[in-house]
Amino acid sequence: MLVNPLQKDLDFIFESTKDLFDELNGANIFVTGGTGFFGCWLLESFLWIRNKLGLNCKMHVLTRNPDAFKSKAPHLAADKGVSFYAGDVMDFPFLPGKFDYIIHAATEASAKLTQEKPQLMHDTIVAGTKHVLEFAKHCGTRKLLFTSSGAVYGRQPPEISHIDEEYAGEYTDIEGKSPYGLGKKIAEEICIKATQENNFEVKIARCFAFVGPYLPLDIHFAIGNFILAGLRHEPIIINGDGTPYRSYLYAADLMVWLWHILLRGENCRPYNVGSEDAINIVDLAGTVAKHFIPAPQINVLKKAVAKKQAERYVPSTKRACEELGLRQMVSLDEAIERTKEWNLYKIKRGKLC
Repeated sequence: MLVNPLQKDLDFIFESTKDLFDELNGANIFVTGGTGFFGCWLLESFLWIRNKLGLNCKMHVLTRNPDAFKSKAPHLAADKGVSFYAGDVMDFPFLPGKFDYIIHAATEASAKLTQEKPQLMHDTIVAGTKHVLEFAKHCGTRKLLFTSSGAVYGRQPPEISHIDEEYAGEYTDIEGKSPYGLGKKIAEEICIKATQENNFEVKIARCFAFVGPYLPLDIHFAIGNFILAGLRHEPIIINGDGTPYRSYLYAADLMVWLWHILLRGENCRPYNVGSEDAINIVDLAGTVAKHFIPAPQINVLKKAVAKKQAERYVPSTKRACEELGLRQMVSLDEAIERTKEWNLYKIKRGKLC
């Protein structure tokens, strides 16, 4: 019998959330964005817990290309606890029947799309959310989880070390630098308005930066790029000056947080989701490099400007910790190591993600 390489992580999620899942027995759950980074982990954790507890519940996943996902993750696609439906989040046909829970995680978080077609990025987020909310009204949803983003705050002032949910935010217009963040902010407002007009709850998770299996390594995520360089025995390239600060929550921790927010979070109350352990990009590269032998060389392409305050994208998670009992359990070093080992496992099978 093939052992799931994520078993350690899935057992951790199970132990951290199993008391929540009785609520899902007998339920149908509809998921958008179910085949991306968040989606794969939602499927992995849901099916693992469902099967361990013997629950009678099912996840229904909207995706543009079900066949492509079956090739990517056949063990998930083959499970009887999940069904796939082809469609686009902006105009998918409403499925018949009742869906007690919806997880709206579909987002084209593409730096290229943001830069080249900001209006399309914005419209996809907003129109997709409106369509999902109409479906929620149609299918008798009880609770809807919207995966928003820390980008709703706009540029984080460098003098604020950790940004909390009360920060009003700085926004630019659609032609500016934040069509993604602006779209997410408007989508949040649409969700809150929908709860006032309909009989379902909306839970809001403002997600920051993450690392773990299923994270794409070859797009605009710095930590993914660094891990890919290590796997390929290539230098780590930092295109900027390496001074911005980020923080990274491991995917298994992320799932514990999202399931708690969906099932125990307060209606219409946003929760930051991420790590408070800030690290600048140069130090992040060094931390990743030490997990490989030999350690890859690090090349920083731009020189830091003297006395310029470093950019930050780091959340305060006090609300989630105090109200939901959540905290980061997996360290950054351990998160990098587990992500590396999972990708090595995939490489051996010719399926590096």
